[in-house]
Amino acid sequence: MTTLEDWVTAACAELGLDPAEVPVPVVLDLARDVAHQVLRPGAPVSAYLLGVAVGRGADPVAAADRLSALAGGWPVELGDRPPA
Repeated sequence: MTTLEDWVTAACAELGLDPAEVPVPVVLDLARDVAHQVLRPGAPVSAYLLGVAVGRGADPVAAADRLSALAGGWPVELGDRPPA
């Protein structure tokens, strides 16, 4: 196991979750997209928002794809300001 796998397994045990249900690559890809195309601190916040959406029934892959697409279209000149 890698350190990340060990961490996910331990964190899941702590929270009563099944590690097999954690789409680690999906979350990492989303965090990368937001960090690189929007703002670094937006990465963990976006991961949290993804978790909230999934907790409310959203498909994790579809929700992450939507957020990644939003990040991909984020205007560079806006920096950390939302689009109008």
